Amino acid sequence: MPEVKLYDTTLRDGSQRERLSFSVTDKLKITRELDKLGIHYIEGGFPGSNPKDTEFFKRVRDLKLKNAKIIAFGSTRRKNIKAEDDFNLKALVASSAAGACIVGKCWKIHVERALRTTPEENLNMIADSVAYLKKNGLEVFFDAEHFFDGYKDDPDYAMATLKAAEDAGADWLVPCDTNGGTMPFEIKDIIESVMQKVKTPIGIHTHNDSECAVANSIIAVQAGATQVQGTINGYGERCGNANLCSVIPALQLKLGIEVVSPEQLKLLTEVSNFVSEIANLSPYPHQAYVGYSAFAHKAGLHTSAVEREKKGYAHVDPGLVGNIQRVVVSELAGRSTIVLKAQELGIDLSEEPHKVNDILNRIKGLEHVGYHFEAADASLEIFLRKSLGIHSQFFKLKRFRVIMEKREDGKVASEATIKLEVGGKTVIETAEGNGPVNALDAALRKAIESVYPAIADIELNDFKVRVLDEKKGTAAITRVLIESGDGQKTWGTIGVSENIIEASWQALVDSIEYGLMHKKVHVEDGPNGIGILNGEAVKKS
Repeated sequence: MPEVKLYDTTLRDGSQRERLSFSVTDKLKITRELDKLGIHYIEGGFPGSNPKDTEFFKRVRDLKLKNAKIIAFGSTRRKNIKAEDDFNLKALVASSAAGACIVGKCWKIHVERALRTTPEENLNMIADSVAYLKKNGLEVFFDAEHFFDGYKDDPDYAMATLKAAEDAGADWLVPCDTNGGTMPFEIKDIIESVMQKVKTPIGIHTHNDSECAVANSIIAVQAGATQVQGTINGYGERCGNANLCSVIPALQLKLGIEVVSPEQLKLLTEVSNFVSEIANLSPYPHQAYVGYSAFAHKAGLHTSAVEREKKGYAHVDPGLVGNIQRVVVSELAGRSTIVLKAQELGIDLSEEPHKVNDILNRIKGLEHVGYHFEAADASLEIFLRKSLGIHSQFFKLKRFRVIMEKREDGKVASEATIKLEVGGKTVIETAEGNGPVNALDAALRKAIESVYPAIADIELNDFKVRVLDEKKGTAAITRVLIESGDGQKTWGTIGVSENIIEASWQALVDSIEYGLMHKKVHVEDGPNGIGILNGEAVKKS
C-alpha cells in the first residue's frame, strides 16, 4: 500500500466557515491535538495577511510537536515583480515554518479576469514563487486552485501550471476542486491523467459543494494521490472541505492504508469534539464515524439483534475511532432495547423480565404524551432508577413561585422563590434572573449549594423549547430539553407539560440530580436517610 500523508487546513481553510473564528490560543490548542492525532502537516494560516496569523507562527515555535510539520500558506508572487520583492512570499520565509503552501491560478478565466495578466506571466509567477521558496529551504506545496474546472476547460494550460511548479522544484503538486462541483468519476480520470505527465508526488484538495469531498479524496488516492488535504469536521467556506474525520478512517479501515497508528485513530472522536468545542459549534451528532449517533440503534428489531451480534449492525468497530455503540430508547423500543440501555447505564435488568415489561410500557406511554428520551439520556437513567426504587432524592420541593415584571422603562425582570427540604432542613431562597427559568435555576442553586457544593461545577449549556401541538395555541403541550455539563461530560434532560415553567422545572431537576449523582457526594449529605456515594444510593446506618 502507498504511504499517504495527511494535511490539515482547519486553522486556515476551515476558519473561513461563516461565524467561525479562532484566537491564537485556540489555534495553538488545536495544533497540539492534531499533532497527537498523527497529522503530518498542519497549515497554520497566512502570515502575510493579518497580525493574528503572524503571532501564531511566532508562538507555535515553542510547541514541541512530535508528528506534525507546520506549514505557512500564501499565494504566488504578484504580477510583474520579482519573487524576492513580494511581501507575502517574504512573510512565508520569515514565518520559520517547515514548509509553505502557495496557491496559484490554473483556470484561464481566472488568470485573465481575476489576475488580469497573461497566461505566460501566470506561469512565470508560479515558477518564480516556487523557486524562491525552495531557495530559502522550505518544503513547497503548490495548491493548483480550480484545477479540475481549469482542466475541463483547457487541459493543456492546467497541466502547464503543474509543470511550471514541478520544474521549479515543488515537492508536492495538489490539484484543487475549489468550487466543489467535480464528480468522483471525473476526479479519477483527471488524476490518473496527471499522474502520467508529472513525476512529483500528487495531493488532493476538495470542497464539499456537491457532497462529494470525502469520496473525491478517497478516489484520488486510489488513482495515485499520496497526500490528502482537509479539515476536522469538514469545516470550511460554503459547504466545507473534505472531512478528515471521515477520510482518515476510510483510508485506514476501508482501504487498508495506515495513515495514523491504531492508538492515534482511537483519538479521532475526541479530537472531533475538541475542535467543535474550541470552535464554539455543537458537534453534529449524525457525523460519520465520530458522531454521537453514528453507531446508535433505535428500532427494537435492530437492538434485539445487536445484543446477539454487534458486528452485524455496524460497518466498523466504533472503538477503533474512539466512539461507542449506543441503544436509543423511543416508542420503537422493545424489551431488548430496555435491557441493553439499562446495561449501558450500569443497571442489570437481564433477570427481571417483569420489571422490563413495566418499564417498557411506561416509556411508551410517556413518549405518547411528548417525552423524547433519545435526546435525554440523563432523564432516562433517572427514570429507570426511580422505576427500580434505587434513585436517591437529593432534595424535596415544597413549593416555588415565579414572578415576571415588566416595568415602565421597558425593562423585564424575573424573580423566583423556592421552598424545599435539603440536608434535613427546610430552606427558602429567592433569586432574580433574566427570565423565569433562569431565576428558578438560580434560586434552586442557592438553596442547595451549602449541602451540595458540587453544584458549582454543573452548568446549563443549552435550553430548547418546542410546542408539540400548535393547534392548541397557548394551551399546547410544551417539551423542554436542557443540555448540561461539568467540564468533563455533557448530558441531556427533558420535561413535558402544558405549563412551560413546569416542563422546565422537570428538566432542570433531572439535570442537577444527574450531575450530582455522578459526583462523589458524602453519604451524610443526602436527605431522608439516603445519600449518594460514587453515584449509588446508600442508606445511612
